[in-house]
Amino acid sequence: MPQNHNNVLITGGSRGIGAAAVRAFAAQGANVAFTYHTNQAAAAALVQELSPACVTAIPCDAADPAQVREAVRQAETAIGPLTVLVCNAGIAQSKLFTELTDEDWRRMMGVDLDGPFYFSHAVLPGMIRRKYGRILFVSSMWGQTGGSCEVHYSAAKAGVIGLCKALAKEEGPSGITVNCVAPGVIDTDMMACYTPEDKAALAEETPVGRLGTAEEIARTLVFLAGEDAGYITGQVIGQNGGLVI
Repeated sequence: MPQNHNNVLITGGSRGIGAAAVRAFAAQGANVAFTYHTNQAAAAALVQELSPACVTAIPCDAADPAQVREAVRQAETAIGPLTVLVCNAGIAQSKLFTELTDEDWRRMMGVDLDGPFYFSHAVLPGMIRRKYGRILFVSSMWGQTGGSCEVHYSAAKAGVIGLCKALAKEEGPSGITVNCVAPGVIDTDMMACYTPEDKAALAEETPVGRLGTAEEIARTLVFLAGEDAGYITGQVIGQNGGLVI
């Protein structure tokens, strides 16, 4: 990653795929800012682990446009003009569609779909001026196929895929690529509610015979942010062990 292309903002970076991405980009020598919502202790621990000199943690509710704009401002103050945006912040919920409340729906859309819009909208003017940028979205295989008892989550993640494809067409002439990773079953703390037996069953259903890791997703994000991926845009990388083909 060239020196002038190494200022990275990762949303939802205190745990799971986000934290793995923070570590992976920092290992490549990038200056990294990441947002977190409520887990200040985890965010602080990650900064200390990697080095306060090159990693900055910023509190932000991705569903709040004012907080998003302020987070982007703080990130650029801390590490310089942003060249890479990774929209990873998200929530999940398993619930029958008929039991979903208006609040369930609105919160899901607010974090998982509005958040990527707000962050992209905030960073794009600078990227357009500089004629360079990488925007990466973390969707889900359920955004591609739909998941029973996760209708609102599936709808939001499908929206992210549409956002990615349309934005890639619009921003390509400005030297900006936009891509999306759609993970399958990844063994993170989002799966804390699953029993070992449940996880084993999911692994058995997966053609490669195991669950994915956050580190694998992070390595894909690093690749898509790099120079070697400059001719890839508007794509959905299904990283799911063969569950969705």
